[in-house]
Amino acid sequence: MPRKRIIMFGWMFGLFLVSLARAQQPDPSTISPPLPAQQGYFSSLPTQPIGPNDLIGVSVYDSPELSGPVRVDANGMIRLPMLQGPIKASGLYPSQLEPVIANALIKGNVLVDPVVTASIIEYQSRPVSVMGAVKKPLVFQVSQPTTLMDALARAGGITDGAGPNILVTHTLVDQSGKSVQTTQTIPTRSLIDSADPSLNIQLRAGDEILVPQARDIYVLGDVKKPGAFPVQEYGGTTVLQALALAEGLTPDSHKVAYIYRKDGSGAKQEIPVELGKIVKRKSPDVPLKPNDILYVPDNGGRRTAKQIIEYTIPAVAAAAIYGAFIY
Repeated sequence: MPRKRIIMFGWMFGLFLVSLARAQQPDPSTISPPLPAQQGYFSSLPTQPIGPNDLIGVSVYDSPELSGPVRVDANGMIRLPMLQGPIKASGLYPSQLEPVIANALIKGNVLVDPVVTASIIEYQSRPVSVMGAVKKPLVFQVSQPTTLMDALARAGGITDGAGPNILVTHTLVDQSGKSVQTTQTIPTRSLIDSADPSLNIQLRAGDEILVPQARDIYVLGDVKKPGAFPVQEYGGTTVLQALALAEGLTPDSHKVAYIYRKDGSGAKQEIPVELGKIVKRKSPDVPLKPNDILYVPDNGGRRTAKQIIEYTIPAVAAAAIYGAFIY
């Protein structure tokens, strides 16, 4: 056979083998991605101690029947196929759980020399709740270092009606195993306005953050818009500010107003306020406290509390406010 024909034949035969090999390869678009257990690893969250209700990814090399996600039960235990007893996982890090699972498989005569990896897929044992006067109350899982400001940002920040303090309740376990709760008071103004770093505390699993709603003050009598208004405990509310919220005085209003307040013992107090002098800046403005009632009588004299309630406040609030008035 001539040399050129032999070379041509060999070249065509090579192309035939290449095309045959390509035809036998599966289309990549038809191949399903391998499961995490087949890959031999799971996507892991930042490492924290395992707790009840967490989802653990367990992978045993060359043993897909033993690999997969496992939920920790309420007692902190997990169960694996082919093992009779449960395995304690709560309180361990994933790296500490791996030899525990391997030893259990050996003792159970399941495998001779297992290679085990474990990771955290989902935390459910590290909740932090943010409630009260925030824009988006929520509960989230702490899987990495988180501060109080971080939690408030997750909740969309505090609302305008927030009170003067933020309450953070910590749940701790003492040496006897009992849960003990302690509450820490954080001044809102110092935390946010002053940006005091000592108040931006580090949160722990189980912490509860409560931003109390500011309480109300009541402005009644000869004002243009009597009613209940949130007291600005965050920055303070004075008599003049309360009158501004009530859209000012009427032309017939008296120059002396009265603050009705309960003292620490529950006794009722009547505090006269010289409105005329305050407006003319001849007397200092008077601060109000939560649940104070500022009553502005008309020039004809003081009306009774019953009359004020009937004509100036809604019936829903009447019963609550009625007891605070002093005749």
